[in-house]
Order: sequence, then C-alpha cells, then structure tokens
Amino acid sequence: MSDCSDMSTYLSRCHSCRVETGCFMVYERENFMGQQFFMRRGEYTDMQRMMSMGLTFDNFRSCRMIPQFRGQFRMRIYERENFGGQMNELMEDCDSIMEHYRMNDCQSCHVMDGHWLMYEQPQFRGKMMYMRPGEYKSFREMYMGSGMSNMKFMSMRRIADMC
Repeated sequence: MSDCSDMSTYLSRCHSCRVETGCFMVYERENFMGQQFFMRRGEYTDMQRMMSMGLTFDNFRSCRMIPQFRGQFRMRIYERENFGGQMNELMEDCDSIMEHYRMNDCQSCHVMDGHWLMYEQPQFRGKMMYMRPGEYKSFREMYMGSGMSNMKFMSMRRIADMC
C-alpha cells in the first residue's frame, strides 16, 4: 500500500506478486536502487513471464508506489549532464529522441510535472527508470555502482492512465 525500502523485513525472497490497485516500481536492490520494473494492476505469478517482458533480476528487494497524476505532463531532457547541450521539452510520450529531436543521448532531465518512465532503447524497450518530479543532473552519477551508470535513455513515456 506504500513504499517499502527493504522488503526483506517482510519476506526473504519475492518471486511473484499481485497488484490489486495502482502502479508500482519494483527494484532489484534495497533503497530503490538497481534495475527497475514497472507493475500495473494484475498478477505476476512467475519470473519467466516477467523475464520475457525485459526483467533481468530474479528477486525484488524494494518497491515504490506511483501516485496517480491527472494534470499536464512536462519534462525537459538534456543531451549532457548538468542540463547542458541540446534541450527539448516533452509533454507527450516520445518513442525515439533520435528520430524526433535528433538527440544521440539524454544524460540529465528536469521533470516539472507528472511521473515518467525512461527507456534505454527506442519504442519503450529495454531497461527502464522511473522519474518523479525533480531535477536529475547526472544519470551516470545517480546510478554509479548499480550497473546502470552507462545507460542511455532513448524513449520516454508518461505514466498516465496506465494504473
């Protein structure tokens, strides 16, 4: 029903779950770190199914509830760290920053309104990262040591009407 930074206080391992209402991000490590997986209402009964959807870890360690947002979505993406280089403002989903904005990379962003999922590949594929309102000056530094520090984000999707 809420965020849980360490699921081991409740379960030694978590291999399946049922989301009854709302949406959640689950994380491979404690304190909302490491690879992430988006879960909406439904049953997630086995890891094989989840792995076919892009999940590459076999146990959840923490989870974060994604609040409902009904307003206008706004996010600025930047080509370089510290809000440098080319900047574009998004208010809708973007299936390819290369195709739509001629950007080769996205290394920082400022989420002004709404909650977003950023994907490492075009067409909303690959590893993902949940972005809530705030400034993200360096994705590399943000995920240093997590195995995700070299990720490039190539598509972005609003978390709207998905829950």
